[in-house]
Amino acid sequence: MTVLWFIAGILFTAAALCVLGRLIAGPTLIDRLIASDVLLTTLVLVVGTEMVVNGHTRTIPLMVVLVATAILSSIAVARFASRATAQSAGAAATEDDDAHL
Repeated sequence: MTVLWFIAGILFTAAALCVLGRLIAGPTLIDRLIASDVLLTTLVLVVGTEMVVNGHTRTIPLMVVLVATAILSSIAVARFASRATAQSAGAAATEDDDAHL
């Protein structure tokens, strides 16, 4: 049974390292947002695995906070990205109108 937990730890570590690579190198803001969500999800899975291994439920509030952080950060970045897209679309429309004059 210990071997299974060791393998799970290795897989969680590999997943976190891959996601950190995307978080650092991600060319766009949305890539970084998705990477941070996956990293937080991986962290929730690690905490859940620790609960199963030790047979307790004391870290459920931590999991709730992590999930709430992921949701709120996704909403905040999505709002920021939609405003930036709308502003750039408005600027492009203004440039097109000026070109026709």
